Amino acid sequence: MYNASDLKKGLKIQIDGEPYIIVDFFFSKPGKGQALYKCKLRNMINGSQFDRTFRSADTFQPANLQEKRMQYLYSEEDKYCFMDLENYEQVFLTAEQVGDAGDFLIDNLEVETLFFEDRALGVTLPNFVDLMVVKADPWVKGDSVSGNTKPVILETDYRILVPPFIEEGEKIRVDTRTGEYITRVKK
Repeated sequence: MYNASDLKKGLKIQIDGEPYIIVDFFFSKPGKGQALYKCKLRNMINGSQFDRTFRSADTFQPANLQEKRMQYLYSEEDKYCFMDLENYEQVFLTAEQVGDAGDFLIDNLEVETLFFEDRALGVTLPNFVDLMVVKADPWVKGDSVSGNTKPVILETDYRILVPPFIEEGEKIRVDTRTGEYITRVKK
């Protein structure tokens, strides 16, 4: 059990049988009376957000969350298919549940999938992913108008700025947390 004094940004708690994550947190202690804990909560199932104020005597159940290592298989329309590496069961997540991670998903990529009571909520990617450049405009030496980067399109249709020496057909490493170019991958 959590007490109100344990509340902080990023903490996952269960309210009325559903998991919530604390998005924002503010502590206030008025001159007289109990301390107040003002929180912005986001429902981890449907994404709705709301503000709620708790008193110091309030207690909370930790959200019953598990993470499983899964492998991305394919996508069709707005659904993404992942396979459990232990029992080979397949789970489908919506584009909304996958979020920005969809920009970096390639076949057979292993990800951490978050579950609440056997219900998949979302995925966490590895910090770095190697992706193929499928479209890159040629760079002309002396072209300093565009600066020291140029836009390219990766195999997942993600657009990214890279140094001018990167060409079509090369693999690059991308930081999935920021979406930025890291380095060229040697073959």
